Amino acid sequence: MNNYIYVDNSSTTRLNSHVLSKMMPYLTTYYGNASTTYELGKISRKAIEESRAKVAELLNATPEEIYFTGSGTEADNIAIYGIAMENKHKGKHIITSKFEHLAVLNTCKKLEREGFDVTYVDIEKNGIIDIDKIKEAIRKDTILISIMYVNNEIGTIQKIDEIAKLAKENNILFHTDAVQAIPHIKVNASNYDALSLSAHKFNGPKGVGVLYLKKGLKIENLICGGHQECGLRPGTENVAGIIGLSEAMKITYENLEINNAKERKLRDYLLNCLREIPGFVLNGDMNNRVNSNINFYFEDIDSDELKLFMEMNNIYVSTGSACNSQVKDISHVLKAIGVNKSSIRISISHENNMYEMNKIAYVVKDSVKILRKQRIY
Repeated sequence: MNNYIYVDNSSTTRLNSHVLSKMMPYLTTYYGNASTTYELGKISRKAIEESRAKVAELLNATPEEIYFTGSGTEADNIAIYGIAMENKHKGKHIITSKFEHLAVLNTCKKLEREGFDVTYVDIEKNGIIDIDKIKEAIRKDTILISIMYVNNEIGTIQKIDEIAKLAKENNILFHTDAVQAIPHIKVNASNYDALSLSAHKFNGPKGVGVLYLKKGLKIENLICGGHQECGLRPGTENVAGIIGLSEAMKITYENLEINNAKERKLRDYLLNCLREIPGFVLNGDMNNRVNSNINFYFEDIDSDELKLFMEMNNIYVSTGSACNSQVKDISHVLKAIGVNKSSIRISISHENNMYEMNKIAYVVKDSVKILRKQRIY
């Protein structure tokens, strides 16, 4: 595979080469199980705890509040299900939104089957949640509010700190899925009760995530097993993955302003080019949005056909979340904001360049022209 243009970074990102070099010794030389007591195991344990401390510092948390998981999805599941089951004696009402990641929505549906009541708050057409609607949904038996930081499809940034404050004022626990936020925003986890993230969204390895739980917060275990991660996430630790996550996060935060500025410049240039094509429609608010995201459609064009034309030109985009790509339907995110048409998601990285933006603009413009001619015939 050569000469392709990859702009599906909300789906996953390329593993940073420096991160890989940091991981390699723990895949080859220092491969000991971190739960063992001999030297090889102690080396792994030390590496895990150093990574935990590093992640904690970056999130403005303490090491005791950081738990390593197998993914962002697993972190969401553990947080939501664990909080709900631990606090069900206080109430069985949960508030979330209609355009959360499926890791959140399907966990809430599971809880509904187990007797919980879930309110799915409507989303405004611009992809921003009206906090008053959350306020209206609060009941005496509400025990948890879970709202994503940045939407994975349309890139809109929610007023998370205001929502967290509202939850605290009403003595309700608050969780945020921050998986899409970390590449673009320096998140202060101490403002929340629980937070989830995933390494492969910010040039780290796949198969490792983080769950932040505020000190003192007790939750019921989702997974049964040994003592790893204080028994909250038992199973032999992915030492190399954990090291990769902490290193990737460190590099991401060190270069956040530079990368954001580059992504914004590339995004705005491409967006202006696409806007010149008749029938272009952008989904989601333009101002409260991460710098990497363009989610759009053309009024008279099938987005799946356009995506196919782009793939034929070695341009890789998506028409929604990778976790939902096998479902041939308009995504629940777009439906939530009143869009009844499949769309293209372009998510740019600091690794992209202006040549690629020009190539994308040319291919989209040419493809739209071809597709429109086919409609005439």
